[in-house]
Amino acid sequence: MAYKLPDLAAFEYKIEQKNTHLVVLKNRSGMQVAFTDYGARIVSILVPDKFGDLRDVVLGFNSIQEYINADEQYHGATIGRYANRIANGEFSIGGQNYILEQNNGSNCLHGGPTGFHTKVWDRQVSFTNKIDFYYVSEDGEEGFPGNLKVCVSYELTEDNEIMISYKAETDEETVINLTNHAYFNLDGEGHSDILQHWVTIPSDHFIPIDENQIPEGIEAPVDDTAFDFRTPKQVFADIDRQEKQLVHGSGYDHSFVNTQPFSLPAASAHASSSGIKLDVFTTEPAVQFYTGNFLTGNDTGKSGGTYFSRSAFCFETQHYPDSPNQPSFPSTRLAAGEVFESKTIYRFSIQKGS
Repeated sequence: MAYKLPDLAAFEYKIEQKNTHLVVLKNRSGMQVAFTDYGARIVSILVPDKFGDLRDVVLGFNSIQEYINADEQYHGATIGRYANRIANGEFSIGGQNYILEQNNGSNCLHGGPTGFHTKVWDRQVSFTNKIDFYYVSEDGEEGFPGNLKVCVSYELTEDNEIMISYKAETDEETVINLTNHAYFNLDGEGHSDILQHWVTIPSDHFIPIDENQIPEGIEAPVDDTAFDFRTPKQVFADIDRQEKQLVHGSGYDHSFVNTQPFSLPAASAHASSSGIKLDVFTTEPAVQFYTGNFLTGNDTGKSGGTYFSRSAFCFETQHYPDSPNQPSFPSTRLAAGEVFESKTIYRFSIQKGS
């Protein structure tokens, strides 16, 4: 299968009087990454496989209209104000209760139905290898307090790394949890499922969830569970075990506690047939490993393939779900005058011996 970038013209669109575009960054190694200001999202990542051919390793679409109309709204997008779930769509700060938009049963998921993934961000290409996206989330948007100024920067290095930097400031105390929701298939999007992928997550603990996918408030050891990825393991090995946690997530859809320094991968994956390896580095305290269990098969992607359940996986670097309601978890509060900063790197290479 020959992969190519979408047509630039298909991303020339207007949403609520703001223009959208497709912007491409390239390096000398042949890697190409496409972005759009709709959702400050990654549209395509073309990387060389072990044969030297380019493969597009993220799911996505060929036009803005397809993103707008898609069954799955989060492909490659910046997620906010709060990635993952907030139980019952509410939380309190200083005795003040805030009611959020509910879009996942009674929960608020990924910032609500019109979260950051639906916004057209302002854009600045500062260098040939770097792009900055800006958005101001107004006080009360989706129920969250404070006017929040956000910048997301993407930089493509000559080492086949996508460096993502997040920065935010508020004028009133609020909560924040930002991530990118790229769906990866290291054999190439629309190619197959990801059950043969090898995954490594050097975490001793994960966050158990209840039947509504809300954390139970503890960090549980991975020992003797399907959640032990401390040595490389193929996804299919344990995903269908009848463990309560896998039933609650319909597969893997859980946060793994990250204790790695930024210099070491918090999660890794590789595909034997392509040889492509992904290492993820982050300053965040968790990585949500999601195996695309709720992809419906109703969306057709860039190369004409169907995006069915488990046809991709996500490594979402973030704080724990429902942290605003779980005082034992690392805090996601941001006070007025403080600066929120977070960094994540996606590093692509060829797996040794593949």
